[in-house]
Amino acid sequence: MSDKTIKLKVIFNIKAEKIYSALMSSKLQSQFTGSKCVIGKKVGGRFSAFDDYASGKNLELVPNKKIVQSWRASDWPKGVVSKINFEFEETKGKTILTFTQTGVPEEFAKEIERGWGEYYWNPIKEMFK
Repeated sequence: MSDKTIKLKVIFNIKAEKIYSALMSSKLQSQFTGSKCVIGKKVGGRFSAFDDYASGKNLELVPNKKIVQSWRASDWPKGVVSKINFEFEETKGKTILTFTQTGVPEEFAKEIERGWGEYYWNPIKEMFK
């Protein structure tokens, strides 16, 4: 099976701390996605999002700087796991989020890439207007 890498840069008009908090808070992520999300706060902690559609584990956490997680979707082939990396860089009151997801099954890549914007980046921007 062939896999793809998704690379995105997103600019937010808020501090990195707010984005990091939104991504690492069960309550805030449930709020901006409109679905059940449960997120462990420590390395090795597990998470599930979108009513268990996505799940994984925290691999590296550097508050307000970096989140690295294993990530898989429930409709992917058994045993297929990708890796996501969120890196935050603050500059002049804005935050540049560099997002990379490796190991995405090719047949799901376009849908997953679109989903990050539709279900994460845009709702986070709306939440902190």
